[in-house]
Amino acid sequence: MSERRNVFITGASRGIGHATATYFVRQGWRAITCSREVVPEGCPRDERHAHITVDLADTANLGATVGQLDELLDGAPLHALINNAGYSPKSEAGARLGCLDGDMAIWQKTFAINFLAPVFFSRAVAPRLARTGGTVVNITSIAGHRVHPFAGSAYATSKAALTALTRELAADLAHLGVRVNAVCPGEINTAILSPGTDKLVERIPLRRLGSPEEVAAVIYYLASDQASYITGAEIPVNGGQDLY
Repeated sequence: MSERRNVFITGASRGIGHATATYFVRQGWRAITCSREVVPEGCPRDERHAHITVDLADTANLGATVGQLDELLDGAPLHALINNAGYSPKSEAGARLGCLDGDMAIWQKTFAINFLAPVFFSRAVAPRLARTGGTVVNITSIAGHRVHPFAGSAYATSKAALTALTRELAADLAHLGVRVNAVCPGEINTAILSPGTDKLVERIPLRRLGSPEEVAAVIYYLASDQASYITGAEIPVNGGQDLY
């Protein structure tokens, strides 16, 4: 029997992250997840899943999180890192925050979660991934490539930075045998959606929202041996939304 593979997934309490953890577990992997919440409902509470409760907005927590990851691995190898955690701030009324709106603390929190945590975790686990020929998958966003009617400027620029980080990491880690790619979701049916998304759906060629499971399947593909010659890529999962 082959050795069980291990994946570390950030922001896995709901939406794409939770669907991704569930997908990997169903494929026989062990998922180690982290989020601000305790173990999400529906996650297996056995040897297939372990969870770290941490607020990634506080960068002082990141080192301790890697320490907890090491304890949970207990000498077992790490095969994949999925940088999924994301924060999309809104105004108190739920409106989009542009470059001139909100205070700098909002930008700092957004970049801490969406960009700095992926930088930290990628650097921290690179030696572990090098030992397994592992991979990093970053979850970017269509908002990082165009002005979005609902996603604010802090979120959009942090995701654009994550796209650039994917390229830089792919170049820097290639000599270690570590692949780095990104999955770029469009309008996915999760709690992060804003009122009015139905109007966007009318302009999506496939005329529907995507599901978290559809994104999870692409993430898993990039972490699998089937994608062994893919690095530095960003794969859109958006129903053709960027065609026009």
